[in-house]
Amino acid sequence: MNEDLNNLIAALREELTQYGEVLALMQEQQELIINRAANDLLINLNTVNEQMERVAHVRNHREICRQHLVAAVGGTSETTFRQMTELLPAEVQPLLDALVQEINQMLQNIQRWLRQNHILLKRSLDLMQSIMKNMFPSASAAAGTYGRSGQMSPVNPPPSSLYEGII
Repeated sequence: MNEDLNNLIAALREELTQYGEVLALMQEQQELIINRAANDLLINLNTVNEQMERVAHVRNHREICRQHLVAAVGGTSETTFRQMTELLPAEVQPLLDALVQEINQMLQNIQRWLRQNHILLKRSLDLMQSIMKNMFPSASAAAGTYGRSGQMSPVNPPPSSLYEGII
């Protein structure tokens, strides 16, 4: 049982570390959004995706370790993490509770950063759409609305010397 317990503790610590990496990437992402560093933001998004794959891997490993420990203490497949912890010696229960609490807190922090980054990206997109509409106003009154087919009406820039000068 000691080996299974040590494996679970190590897996929980690794999971916490990987979530910490996600949080750091979310913080970096926010800086990139604020600074409008589009190329670096794309690199960050790819890194976030790779990190989320690592998180999924360590979560699966942690679950396997948990299942082994549950079996070692005589639990069943329906035994929850809390129930399993109660079956363990009293001296290790606070450590497991603390690790689980830290992971849950880290997940809440990640969610908060994700929401903030989403809001910042949405505001940036709304600003760009507004600028585009002001630069290239549509001749049709239906621009920016949905047609009967459910598709957005296209907004084609009018021919102008400004437009041709940019290209």
